[in-house]
Amino acid sequence: MLPLTSRRSDPPWGLLVGLLALLLCVADARAEDGYDVWMRYVHADPARLDGYRVRLGDVVAPDATQTQRAARDELRRGLTGFLGTAPRLHVAPPAARALLIGTPESSPWILPFRQEIEGLGEEGFLLREVRIDGRDALVIAAHRDIGVLYGVFHLLRLLQTGTSLDGLHVREAPRIKLRVLNHWDNLDRYVERGYAGRSLWDWQTLPDWEDPRYTDYARANASIGINGAVLNNVNADALSLSPRYLRKAVALADLFRPYGIRVYLSARFSAPIELGGLATADPRDPGVQRWWREKADEIYALIPDFGGFLVKANSEGQPGPQDYGRTHAEGANLLADAVRPHGGVVMWRAFVYAHEVPEDRAKQAYNEFVGLDGNFHDNVLVQVKNGPVDFQPREPFHPLFGAMPRTPLMMEFQITKEYLGFATHLVYLGPLYEEVLRADTHARGSGSTVARVIEGSLEGHALSGIAGVANIGDDRTWSGSHFDQANWYAFGRLAWNPHQSARDIATDWVAMTFSRAPDVVASVVGMMMGSREAAVDYMTPLGLHHLMARGHHYGPGPWVDGGPRADWTSVYYHRANRHGVGFDRTSRGSGSVSQYAPPVARTFDDIGQVPENLLLWFHRVPWQHRMGSGRPLWNELVHRYTRGVSYVEAMQATWDGLRGRVDAPRHQHVAAFLRIQRDEAQWWRDASVAYFQSINGLALPADEAPPPHPLAYYQALQSPYAPGDGR
Repeated sequence: MLPLTSRRSDPPWGLLVGLLALLLCVADARAEDGYDVWMRYVHADPARLDGYRVRLGDVVAPDATQTQRAARDELRRGLTGFLGTAPRLHVAPPAARALLIGTPESSPWILPFRQEIEGLGEEGFLLREVRIDGRDALVIAAHRDIGVLYGVFHLLRLLQTGTSLDGLHVREAPRIKLRVLNHWDNLDRYVERGYAGRSLWDWQTLPDWEDPRYTDYARANASIGINGAVLNNVNADALSLSPRYLRKAVALADLFRPYGIRVYLSARFSAPIELGGLATADPRDPGVQRWWREKADEIYALIPDFGGFLVKANSEGQPGPQDYGRTHAEGANLLADAVRPHGGVVMWRAFVYAHEVPEDRAKQAYNEFVGLDGNFHDNVLVQVKNGPVDFQPREPFHPLFGAMPRTPLMMEFQITKEYLGFATHLVYLGPLYEEVLRADTHARGSGSTVARVIEGSLEGHALSGIAGVANIGDDRTWSGSHFDQANWYAFGRLAWNPHQSARDIATDWVAMTFSRAPDVVASVVGMMMGSREAAVDYMTPLGLHHLMARGHHYGPGPWVDGGPRADWTSVYYHRANRHGVGFDRTSRGSGSVSQYAPPVARTFDDIGQVPENLLLWFHRVPWQHRMGSGRPLWNELVHRYTRGVSYVEAMQATWDGLRGRVDAPRHQHVAAFLRIQRDEAQWWRDASVAYFQSINGLALPADEAPPPHPLAYYQALQSPYAPGDGR
């Protein structure tokens, strides 16, 4: 467990003899289980290191508030870990001043930097090397304590990754205001689409028992700039808003507050009926309006910095305003009015679809929301999934991005890998996030990227947000596997600045998590950067989507049909027959291309221009269609399936070559999961090839091995206890 430290004044420890800004070392010899995530703060033997060294002497830091003490504690923890000896922490400077942290209000030694921190807002910070009284020093300055804490984590990241402090001058502020984890956690500790054990929140023992993991969770989030947590599932239980459970949420809010994290709750729209005994939840009903105002007052009396509500309404059977003939805007504004006096927000999900609607499911959210642009109150964000269907291995960006200029749109990414192999497949999601964020909506001409939409800069919105469906549970690794920690980490870094490079983020994560040795970093980053594309290849190549088994979404199921609704089947999406395959969403088909700006629509509509990786998303294509490689579509499809398996085998070989360079427990754990991934990638390849060959009757390419079993074998495989769905 990460060591917890006293929040009181610190005893006079020995002098910190130096911080090393270039820390190159092989993996630590101690046994590790992944609990420390990327904050390992591993001791480095100075005798084995060379390069730039800077004497910091003592640390001068205020300790009057909980956040100030959190910053001091983190510095002490990190510096002690790096050097094996603790720094001397002071409130007032000794003769030798070396590291000064604080705000102009908390420390007179920060006053000279007041002008330099202008424009950084409440969460930004300045980190720079200075000369004071002829001595080298570092300053971490900010307007607010939370900015100082973010600056401390930034400094520790530089030290962990071996970055030189020569001439250091960093001014950082988040580009997005609300950076939130959505926990799909139920009150019984079951986590929907969770692959890391039970919920971290032990509702049974809260508020009396405050598990130390709650604080370590807050530290990890603060280290990457996440500032909000929705505690409960979007498929909400009204009891989450009851007095009993609100008192439990208070305990978590109190623990998170020093780390800049606000708590939010998913609100069940029918709560006035289920908790309040009302006959209706109609947003126009005065009694309903009064109930929500009083509920908000109750919550804010307990949690003054409560963030607000997240709502899933009129989707997948959830209650909502449409039950009463009202719009999504009327429903969202009902709750927005209730939290407005307290400074709260409402995050209203745009993930809506109904089986009664006969048209293309990919069109439904746009059709329901675009006409409401400008009707939402200014403390409402519409939370939009990255793609128009449902967190698939690859989707085009959602057409709502860029289509609602008068409404702040909040990105919703999935960190937990519901459709990407759960926790056992090594799939780094940074490239997926980057692909979506850099996509150009052309809403206001070229350069109108999705990142600019969600950060608010494209339309000048002051309110902005991004959410990630959390992959965190009570597993010792937090995320169910060592490499899935990278997806939590990448989400946080891109939430802070959506213009960053997924490769650079992976490089930092590997250096902090496994080793700073350049060859180890290069090898592991190489594995990670191609892993998402490999998963697309062995699962859903060339724009195919939603081919997973029914319900739990574990394993291949391209044959899935029937059931309660067509858009829960695979055949609805791939529409394969002996003539061709793919969903025609062109202007001649469902017309979903028309929901994009004209330059984007023209590209997607033209089979000669559409990117091949989205070909079958937008076009129905004959099996003999000639691809860019020169192969017919069928041959290319099989090639991609096989290529995905080969990439996993290459990752296995790379990881095996790192034996002895990564501590044995974690190396063995990852190696075992790669074996699972390799077997399941082969399963995906063989089952999919067998199915599509049964449809088109075509021979396999000469260089491709046939599936070892007939199609019926794969169709008969069942996984009734796959995690993440059901009890």
